[in-house]
Amino acid sequence: MQKMEIDYQPEDSPVSLFDEDCIDHVKDMRLEAEAVVNDVLFAVAEMYVSSNLDSALAVAYINVETREGNRYCLELNEAGLRVVGYVFDQVDESLSTQYFETIYSLLDTLSPGYREAFGNALLQRLERLQQNGQ
Repeated sequence: MQKMEIDYQPEDSPVSLFDEDCIDHVKDMRLEAEAVVNDVLFAVAEMYVSSNLDSALAVAYINVETREGNRYCLELNEAGLRVVGYVFDQVDESLSTQYFETIYSLLDTLSPGYREAFGNALLQRLERLQQNGQ
């Protein structure tokens, strides 16, 4: 049996160490954070995705000021959302705050003004639906 020599280049390989199909399963937390902000911006004084703290595929930071004037830095990751600081763009490593599954539940515990604004928006939407239904 004769050995066959093959001119092989690693870039010719059909198998890549980086499987692009895996990307579909990883959420880009910065995009998630933008969606979170857009969803509840109407019910807070100020809210935006931090551009000063490093966000990555796995984590993003959101600054929020409640209607009561309280400021928070929130961390968003696969586990949910949690308060990581009481100043914009600042992570306090000593904090071990609870994770919330949704921005709604987190803001509901932090801000009575959020709760009121959210309730009012819901009532207005129901009234519009009722008017359109008649």
